Amino acid sequence: MENRKPEKSTLDGVDAASPWSGLAEVSEAIRDNRLMEYRIKKSWADPWGRKLTIIGLIVIGAVFAFLAGASFGLW
Repeated sequence: MENRKPEKSTLDGVDAASPWSGLAEVSEAIRDNRLMEYRIKKSWADPWGRKLTIIGLIVIGAVFAFLAGASFGLW
C-alpha cells in the first residue's frame, strides 16, 4: 500500500503572472528546506552567475593544485 503525500500547488495558488509569484517560489523553497538548491539553480541560470561560478571553481582548483604541488616539492 502506498502512502503518498498529497501534491501541493507549486506556487501556493498564486498566479504565475503575478508579481508575487517569485516570492511564493522562494517561500516554497524555504518550506521544503531546499533554499540552497534554489539559489544554485537561479545563479546557474544567470549568465554572469554561471561565469563567476566557473571562474571561482577554477581559482579554487588552481590554488589547491599550487598548494599540493608545493607540498610535494614540485616548485
